[in-house]
Amino acid sequence: MKRFEKIKVAIIGSGNIGTDLLMKVHRSPYLECSYFIGRNEMSEGMKKAKSLGVRTSANSIDTIINDPDCCDIVFDATSAIDHIKHAPILEELGKFVIDMTPSNIGEMCIPAVNLEECLKTTNINMVTCGGQASIPLAYAIRQTQEDVEYIEVVSSIASKSAGPATRKNIDEYISATEVGIQRFSDVYRTKTILNLNPADPCIDMQVTVFALVKTPNLESLVEAVNEIVRKIQYYVPGYELIIPPTIENERIVIMVRVRGLGDYLPAYAGNLDIINCAAVAAAEEYAKKKYDIQEGAGFAAYYN
Repeated sequence: MKRFEKIKVAIIGSGNIGTDLLMKVHRSPYLECSYFIGRNEMSEGMKKAKSLGVRTSANSIDTIINDPDCCDIVFDATSAIDHIKHAPILEELGKFVIDMTPSNIGEMCIPAVNLEECLKTTNINMVTCGGQASIPLAYAIRQTQEDVEYIEVVSSIASKSAGPATRKNIDEYISATEVGIQRFSDVYRTKTILNLNPADPCIDMQVTVFALVKTPNLESLVEAVNEIVRKIQYYVPGYELIIPPTIENERIVIMVRVRGLGDYLPAYAGNLDIINCAAVAAAEEYAKKKYDIQEGAGFAAYYN
């Protein structure tokens, strides 16, 4: 493999998403976390970063303002309202930004669908965990079906996997997911539902896509869905098709389950993995392009 220095990244946000992201970056052959940034030095995320020998700061975005050379890539794992404030600052500092919040500011990035296009911009948005799981399926519907009238997405995640920032952003989550489905499916009658399931033991993340299509073509849809699932499994190993395209009550139904790697929260927290693995895959491709690296499987190689 071509010799290179790892790309330095900073993570803003020390909650569940940020801490799980830290663990994945720490394992990457292309990325190095140079700063883990939050607001509380005593948070569990900060303690985890320190245990890994990662530099920490409780000064939020000011950390990067005061030390702009600390990183090339910034993962913003705070909240939608915070990213609205952070985005222009990071743009002025010339950072490649991967937005983990449902702010709907940057270019929506679904690595299995439009990664190359996204790497030409400076701010990419990972939509939501439900969006990462469902939008590729909506895209497959668009590619194979005519006269699609309506798409509905129902996501269920374990309540314990939803931290304060996720709960604070429920309205933004629904809006961003619906916008993503509309964009990648060209269907404008859409609905998004999120269930935070308190069951004990915790459930795995499950996402169901329903579509109303006048004359369904299941054969072509099955082929397209199988292909998109294979692409997602390259960077999200726990993504699994559990109900292939099926006709039920005159609707197309597709269901997937996502099991996590258990990096920070247990494996039931597939909602962390689906968005964080996608974000790391995007960051790694950015690093590989920067150094013109053709060899190596990147993130997925660590789990296959």
